[in-house]
Amino acid sequence: MRNHPFHATICILALLGAVFTARQSVAAEQIAGPVAAELIRVIDGDTVLVSAMPWPDHHVKTYVRLRGIDAPELKSRCPAVRSAALEAQSILTELLKASPVVALTEISGDKYFGRVVAALTLADGSDPAAALLSAGLVNPYRGGRKKTATCS
Repeated sequence: MRNHPFHATICILALLGAVFTARQSVAAEQIAGPVAAELIRVIDGDTVLVSAMPWPDHHVKTYVRLRGIDAPELKSRCPAVRSAALEAQSILTELLKASPVVALTEISGDKYFGRVVAALTLADGSDPAAALLSAGLVNPYRGGRKKTATCS
Protein backbone atom coordinates (compact mmCIF):
# COMPACT_ATOMS: atom_id res chain seq x y z
CA MET A 1 0.00 0.00 0.00
CA ARG A 2 2.89 2.39 0.61
CA ASN A 3 3.74 2.27 -3.10
CA HIS A 4 0.26 3.31 -4.23
CA PRO A 5 1.12 7.05 -4.70
CA PHE A 6 4.32 6.02 -6.49
CA HIS A 7 2.41 3.74 -8.89
CA ALA A 8 -0.19 6.44 -9.52
CA THR A 9 2.60 8.89 -10.36
CA ILE A 10 4.18 6.41 -12.77
CA CYS A 11 0.80 5.83 -14.47
CA ILE A 12 0.18 9.57 -14.83
CA LEU A 13 3.66 10.13 -16.28
CA ALA A 14 3.16 7.27 -18.75
CA LEU A 15 -0.19 8.72 -19.83
CA LEU A 16 1.32 12.19 -20.27
CA GLY A 17 4.15 10.69 -22.31
CA ALA A 18 1.68 8.91 -24.57
CA VAL A 19 -0.35 12.11 -25.08
CA PHE A 20 2.81 14.13 -25.82
CA THR A 21 4.02 11.50 -28.32
CA ALA A 22 0.60 11.43 -30.01
CA ARG A 23 0.54 15.24 -30.27
CA GLN A 24 4.03 15.24 -31.83
CA SER A 25 2.90 12.54 -34.26
CA VAL A 26 -0.16 14.57 -35.30
CA ALA A 27 2.00 17.69 -35.81
CA ALA A 28 4.31 15.70 -38.06
CA GLU A 29 1.44 14.48 -40.28
CA GLN A 30 0.92 16.53 -43.38
CA ILE A 31 -2.04 17.20 -45.67
CA ALA A 32 -0.93 17.78 -49.26
CA GLY A 33 -3.74 20.19 -50.16
CA PRO A 34 -4.49 22.42 -51.86
CA VAL A 35 -7.07 23.89 -49.50
CA ALA A 36 -8.61 27.19 -50.60
CA ALA A 37 -8.60 29.91 -47.95
CA GLU A 38 -9.78 33.51 -47.74
CA LEU A 39 -7.41 35.93 -46.08
CA ILE A 40 -8.83 37.57 -42.95
CA ARG A 41 -5.73 39.46 -41.88
CA VAL A 42 -1.95 39.44 -41.69
CA ILE A 43 -0.72 38.88 -38.15
CA ASP A 44 3.00 39.44 -38.69
CA GLY A 45 5.67 38.72 -41.28
CA ASP A 46 5.18 34.95 -41.21
CA THR A 47 1.64 34.37 -39.89
CA VAL A 48 -1.82 35.06 -41.32
CA LEU A 49 -5.38 34.41 -40.19
CA VAL A 50 -7.52 32.72 -42.83
CA SER A 51 -10.92 31.18 -43.31
CA ALA A 52 -10.01 27.84 -44.84
CA MET A 53 -12.52 25.94 -46.95
CA PRO A 54 -11.59 22.25 -46.65
CA TRP A 55 -15.04 21.12 -47.89
CA PRO A 56 -17.82 22.90 -49.80
CA ASP A 57 -19.76 25.27 -47.55
CA HIS A 58 -17.42 24.68 -44.59
CA HIS A 59 -15.22 27.46 -43.26
CA VAL A 60 -12.57 26.99 -40.59
CA LYS A 61 -10.79 30.04 -39.17
CA THR A 62 -7.19 29.25 -38.40
CA TYR A 63 -3.82 30.92 -38.02
CA VAL A 64 -1.31 29.82 -40.64
CA ARG A 65 2.43 30.07 -40.16
CA LEU A 66 4.11 30.30 -43.56
CA ARG A 67 6.23 27.22 -44.12
CA GLY A 68 9.97 27.72 -44.48
CA ILE A 69 10.40 31.24 -43.09
CA ASP A 70 10.92 33.04 -39.80
CA ALA A 71 10.16 36.76 -39.63
CA PRO A 72 11.57 39.17 -37.04
CA GLU A 73 9.37 39.47 -33.95
CA LEU A 74 7.00 42.44 -33.58
CA LYS A 75 7.31 42.19 -29.78
CA SER A 76 11.10 42.35 -29.73
CA ARG A 77 12.74 44.66 -27.21
CA CYS A 78 15.12 45.82 -29.91
CA PRO A 79 13.89 48.77 -32.01
CA ALA A 80 15.80 47.57 -35.11
CA VAL A 81 14.18 44.11 -34.90
CA ARG A 82 10.72 45.64 -34.41
CA SER A 83 11.30 47.88 -37.43
CA ALA A 84 12.34 44.88 -39.55
CA ALA A 85 9.26 42.99 -38.30
CA LEU A 86 6.97 45.85 -39.31
CA GLU A 87 8.56 45.95 -42.77
CA ALA A 88 8.07 42.18 -43.26
CA GLN A 89 4.46 42.48 -42.07
CA SER A 90 3.84 45.41 -44.42
CA ILE A 91 5.29 43.64 -47.46
CA LEU A 92 3.32 40.46 -46.72
CA THR A 93 0.16 42.58 -46.43
CA GLU A 94 0.89 44.18 -49.82
CA LEU A 95 1.56 40.81 -51.46
CA LEU A 96 -1.73 39.42 -50.15
CA LYS A 97 -3.85 42.45 -51.13
CA ALA A 98 -3.92 41.27 -54.72
CA SER A 99 -4.93 37.74 -53.71
CA PRO A 100 -7.66 37.55 -51.06
CA VAL A 101 -8.10 33.83 -51.87
CA VAL A 102 -5.00 31.68 -51.47
CA ALA A 103 -4.14 27.99 -51.62
CA LEU A 104 -2.68 26.14 -48.64
CA THR A 105 -0.47 23.12 -49.29
CA GLU A 106 1.94 21.01 -47.21
CA ILE A 107 -0.36 21.60 -44.21
CA SER A 108 0.66 20.27 -40.81
CA GLY A 109 0.09 21.04 -37.16
CA ASP A 110 2.31 23.58 -35.47
CA LYS A 111 4.24 22.69 -32.34
CA TYR A 112 2.00 25.03 -30.36
CA PHE A 113 -1.26 23.62 -31.84
CA GLY A 114 -2.85 27.05 -32.06
CA ARG A 115 -2.14 27.28 -35.74
CA VAL A 116 -1.07 25.25 -38.74
CA VAL A 117 2.08 25.44 -40.80
CA ALA A 118 1.52 25.56 -44.55
CA ALA A 119 2.93 26.71 -47.84
CA LEU A 120 0.77 29.54 -49.13
CA THR A 121 0.28 30.19 -52.84
CA LEU A 122 -1.31 33.34 -54.24
CA ALA A 123 -3.87 33.34 -57.08
CA ASP A 124 -1.12 34.19 -59.60
CA GLY A 125 0.89 31.14 -58.49
CA SER A 126 3.51 33.12 -56.56
CA ASP A 127 4.84 32.23 -53.14
CA PRO A 128 4.90 35.13 -50.65
CA ALA A 129 7.36 33.28 -48.38
CA ALA A 130 9.84 33.05 -51.28
CA ALA A 131 9.32 36.75 -52.05
CA LEU A 132 10.03 37.70 -48.42
CA LEU A 133 13.15 35.51 -48.45
CA SER A 134 14.36 37.03 -51.72
CA ALA A 135 13.89 40.51 -50.29
CA GLY A 136 15.97 39.58 -47.24
CA LEU A 137 13.08 40.39 -44.88
CA VAL A 138 12.87 36.94 -43.26
CA ASN A 139 15.19 34.05 -42.49
CA PRO A 140 14.85 30.50 -43.78
CA TYR A 141 13.37 28.19 -41.15
CA ARG A 142 13.19 24.40 -41.22
CA GLY A 143 12.20 23.74 -37.60
CA GLY A 144 14.18 23.50 -34.41
CA ARG A 145 15.45 26.42 -32.40
CA LYS A 146 15.19 29.82 -34.03
CA LYS A 147 18.11 32.18 -34.17
CA THR A 148 17.81 34.91 -31.57
CA ALA A 149 18.19 38.34 -33.08
CA THR A 150 20.83 40.60 -31.63
CA CYS A 151 20.07 44.24 -31.18
CA SER A 152 22.30 46.59 -33.12
